Amino acid sequence: MVRRLKSDLREIVGDLPRRDVIQVDVDGLPPDAPDLRLAELLDRYATLRAERLATARKTAQAAAKLVTIHLQKRLFSSVDAFARTLKVHRASLERAEGKARRDEEIALASLTLLVAPPSSDDDRAELSEEELTAATDAEVDRATRASLPAAGTAIVSPAEGAVLDEMAALAEAARHVPDPRVKLLLEWIRQNLLEGKPGASSANAPAWNRRRVLVFTEFTDTMRYLATQLRSALGSVDRDGTRVDERIAVFHGGLGDDTREELKAAFNSDPGAHPLRILIATDSAREGVNLQNHCADLFHFDVPWNPGRMEQRNGRIDRQLQREKVVRCHYFFFAQRPEDKVLRTLVQKTETIQKELGSLSTVLEKRLGALLEGGIRRSDADHLARRLDAEAPNERERVAIAELEAQAEVDETRTRKELLATQLEELRSVMETSRRALGFDEDAFREALSSSLELSKADPLVLTSVRGRPAYDFPALDQRAGADHSWAASLDTLRRRRRKDEKPWDWRREAPPRPVVFADPGTLDDDVVHLHLEHRVARRLLGRFLSQGFVHDDLSRACCAQTRDPVPRVVLLGRLSAFGDGAARLHDEVIALAARWVEPDARKGPLRPYAETAEERALTLLEESLLASNGTPVPESTRSRLLATSAKDLESLLPALRERGEETLRRVKERLADRGRREADELRAVLVAQKERIEREQAKHADPQLDLGFAEDEKRQLSADRRHWERRLSELERELTTEPDRIRRSFEVRATRLEPVGLAYLWPVSG
Repeated sequence: MVRRLKSDLREIVGDLPRRDVIQVDVDGLPPDAPDLRLAELLDRYATLRAERLATARKTAQAAAKLVTIHLQKRLFSSVDAFARTLKVHRASLERAEGKARRDEEIALASLTLLVAPPSSDDDRAELSEEELTAATDAEVDRATRASLPAAGTAIVSPAEGAVLDEMAALAEAARHVPDPRVKLLLEWIRQNLLEGKPGASSANAPAWNRRRVLVFTEFTDTMRYLATQLRSALGSVDRDGTRVDERIAVFHGGLGDDTREELKAAFNSDPGAHPLRILIATDSAREGVNLQNHCADLFHFDVPWNPGRMEQRNGRIDRQLQREKVVRCHYFFFAQRPEDKVLRTLVQKTETIQKELGSLSTVLEKRLGALLEGGIRRSDADHLARRLDAEAPNERERVAIAELEAQAEVDETRTRKELLATQLEELRSVMETSRRALGFDEDAFREALSSSLELSKADPLVLTSVRGRPAYDFPALDQRAGADHSWAASLDTLRRRRRKDEKPWDWRREAPPRPVVFADPGTLDDDVVHLHLEHRVARRLLGRFLSQGFVHDDLSRACCAQTRDPVPRVVLLGRLSAFGDGAARLHDEVIALAARWVEPDARKGPLRPYAETAEERALTLLEESLLASNGTPVPESTRSRLLATSAKDLESLLPALRERGEETLRRVKERLADRGRREADELRAVLVAQKERIEREQAKHADPQLDLGFAEDEKRQLSADRRHWERRLSELERELTTEPDRIRRSFEVRATRLEPVGLAYLWPVSG
């Protein structure tokens, strides 16, 4: 495993964007602004609640803290999200009034939705908005009931009740009003995505440009609130007559696979072809979703308290195939809210570590997140911000940095970037070697597919243009009269994505195959399809050629082509295949045997194959004659005469073809054996290096006294590492013996096959 830093790749390869993290200040608000006043009241409520429960059960104290932390996260997301959860909390308290109170023993660790929204590997990430909201409300209710004080004590003190009432009134009044972040986001949209002033009628409505923006939020309530605010502020239609609902979409876990794929395709499509410009997403889109094709701007409407989640959000547009040179990741900072100092420090610290280490380690991510597990108390905000800023990589991470620095000091001419450049050049050489070994040529590949289409009595590929680049129209083989409908499933891979409400037969009739290209377009656009050797359509078309020579027991393909060379020639083509264990195909090659053709009556024996030099000349003439027509057909009398002698010519040349096959097979076996030895040696080197690395790690941590400075979670991780190292070393001892030998044996030829597949006559034009 080798770590590649994006910063190095940006400088050497040049196809990765630079990331700018931009702080958007929210300042100049009146002291009674809802976002400020509610944060102040919530902090006071948390303090009052903690003081009253100081002598209560530990479970009750932990449950009360869990509720107030969840309320704080929702408040920092949006007043609307806070208002709804506060209402659930108050209702739970009110239902407990006057009822017999009993201690509720619940496992607080099970209340995971109060800590963070479900991750991508959590089944609840696929719940609908309503189901996820209901599940979260149920956890708030359970935690509230578990936090009730002992019997004989008021559930809510007068002071707590007054704060709850004031928060509820203020939140309800402000939950549907644009907050300062919405106003700043709208201002950015108007400056960067719109031309003209927005309005209610199309006459003075805005015109949207080609830019797009991705907005992340943690909660579905905030997502709905934000979508409503933006749609209301941007008018009902724009200058093109497009509805604002088509410009703004939401992306969350409960959409279903089909809808999610449609949204991803729409957001990545050409802005001139699809009106979508603003995508508001929850954290269900933070992993494994490519959204960079036409978007280089991202807003964190709220800052997640887990630094890894923020990094995953940024990774939706800061990734390969991003068209722009710079991606801009924005986050909001309330300058007048003390708690925001902590969140700003978390963002800045995460970005610093990202630049130093290239990635945020799991242990360090957990340590940063653990500092916020108790919430952000206003009185402790400055101290907590300083602790976050002081948090540093652990010992192993510091060693990794030191090794990188030491390497640069020992050999300045061989820096990490220069080494990476060398490795990239080696990989390019390997790729080119593979290309030559396959004999792959884009033009020949395209012509082979066109010829196969013509064998199917369809039109060949036709050159066209898509976005100013050459592409080829592919015929709708399944829509012709008397068509072979088994093609439908194969051609489905060339059509646009089927809409959810679209019938398959209507879709196939109305969605013709998209144009195809034969080189990686380097983008995520879906208006063309890249045909490669393993594509389903290409494999089916090429299969016609692979099977053509074996449709009968004897030779069944022959052709006659004309050349300007005065000597008539005949070329016999044979297919040589070598197989290894399990009938794995190790080698496939077309071998050729060329000879001067002589009239049967004038022959004094079998046809005599040329030497290799003259044979190369014959093959060159054959290729030239097949690629270019000279416009003069071979006379029918000549074709009939050659056809009549073809069986005798095959019989005459077949023994020589078999000899040539044996000679070729000997060289093939040598090359395969050499490759088997080389790959076995390379695998052994990898295993030895792995073993040495583990032994070095074991030596570093051989003294248990060195572990005293580690935190508990680091000690547990180190203990698990040690057990894994012992197990892996035992496996490596066995693998060093068995695996290289297994690799070497996999290249041994177990069976061979040689079949004549074609006979070609080269007839002189002068003949």
